[in-house]
Parts: sequence; structure tokens; C-alpha cells
Amino acid sequence: MRAESIQVIGGALAFKWTDGAESFVELPALRRACPCASCRGETDVMGVLHKGPEKPLSQRSFEIVRLAEVGTYGLQVYWADGHSTGIFSLDQIRKLSAAD
Repeated sequence: MRAESIQVIGGALAFKWTDGAESFVELPALRRACPCASCRGETDVMGVLHKGPEKPLSQRSFEIVRLAEVGTYGLQVYWADGHSTGIFSLDQIRKLSAAD
């Protein structure tokens, strides 16, 4: 599955998929689903989850300044508050859009 086009429309990220489907993900839901180690934590070899302190989100935390495709499988989102380490798989994004 691939995205034909991706664009920010109002407070959502809109996708047109190669299978003809269209979907939308609200920006707050996308940001809160960030898969990076800072947001989700990391497990060590013993399976213990290590996560830093929760960071407060501001209005800028839900504003996209840039998008970058990662290979053929993912999307890196650059948020206005400086956060950009999460790489969303296209599968994850499609599931998020179904949950909205």
C-alpha cells in the first residue's frame, strides 16, 4: 500500500491511497500516536520499558511544518514544536485513520 498524495487540510492529514481509498487523520491523534522512543519508550533486553518524563504538548505540538517520505513504507513528520523523531509506517497511519 502506498499513498498517492498526502496533504494537510485544516487540522487533519489527508491521504489518497493507490487503492483509490481516501482517509484523514486528525493531527492531535497523529501526534499522540508518535512511535518514537521518546514518546513510546524503549524496552531493554530484559523486556523492561524505559521512558522519559511526559512532555506537555502545546498548540505547536499539533502543527506540521514538513513531511518526508521514508522509503516506500513510512512518513516522518516534523512538528512546529521541534519534534521529528517518529517515523510512522503507512500501515499505522491507515489504521489511525480508520479509528478516527
